[in-house]
Amino acid sequence: MWHHLKSILKQDICLNNIINIADTCINLRHWLSYFKCSSTVVISKSNKLAYDQPKSFHPIVFLNTLGKLIEKVIAERLQFLIIKNNFIHPSELSGLKFKSTTDAGVTLTHIIRSGWVKNKTTSTLAFNIAQFFPFLNRHLLTLILGKVVFFFADYLIKRKTNYT
Repeated sequence: MWHHLKSILKQDICLNNIINIADTCINLRHWLSYFKCSSTVVISKSNKLAYDQPKSFHPIVFLNTLGKLIEKVIAERLQFLIIKNNFIHPSELSGLKFKSTTDAGVTLTHIIRSGWVKNKTTSTLAFNIAQFFPFLNRHLLTLILGKVVFFFADYLIKRKTNYT
């Protein structure tokens, strides 16, 4: 559980070991199969007239706590490197620290108004990949991500979940 893990991480040697695991996973381009196992619990949504449709239920996915922590370490490191080296366009705000929905709104408004000045019609498509992550076509995502997928390709394949 998180509160157990937080107390363990107060010890520098434990924290360093977690960081070493994260570094090794990235360097070897491998995500341990132990972290690829999850449990999915399906809960019915309240106030539904009928429960014969999939949208009447809400799946909740539980991941390994240590794996989630290492994922956070890796995400922090990647985000730091991306921002430090200016690898991301200023209008890319999704999931970045120190960026807000206000920043995203201002950027979107700027893009729309710039299009209007040029007599263009603007459309926006937004989706939250996290909401359908358990059902994502991992092979297709790997192809889309291209050259930067070595670690993530291994991270995404052969994932397993137990349904309760």
